[in-house]
Amino acid sequence: MVPTPESSPHEKRKVTRMLVLTDAAAEVVKSLTSTPQSPEGTGLRIASSGPEPGDPGALQVTAAAGPGENDQVIDAAGAHVYLEPQAAVYLEDKVLDAQVDSEGQAHFSLGVQRPG
Repeated sequence: MVPTPESSPHEKRKVTRMLVLTDAAAEVVKSLTSTPQSPEGTGLRIASSGPEPGDPGALQVTAAAGPGENDQVIDAAGAHVYLEPQAAVYLEDKVLDAQVDSEGQAHFSLGVQRPG
């Protein structure tokens, strides 16, 4: 049998990378977006507010009833996160974590995904 391109052992697979949410971040996203007034599918939308996608200070996080056109959709443990395309490029190798402080305020932080 002759190997086909699909079965070649030397074939390199393209790995799609995207933002990963920690369990804590998923829980915070759900708590922020799962209110009785929120429509089904409400999530957090992360968008770039600056001309440079590599500037983490230029990211805006807002509640959104659903994804915008061309948004990347991430569903993690029931939490919905919508990434504007420019933000998705910057965040593709990142991990989103979250904590809630003693006053009930959510604080998000970014880390870099470990290879593998």
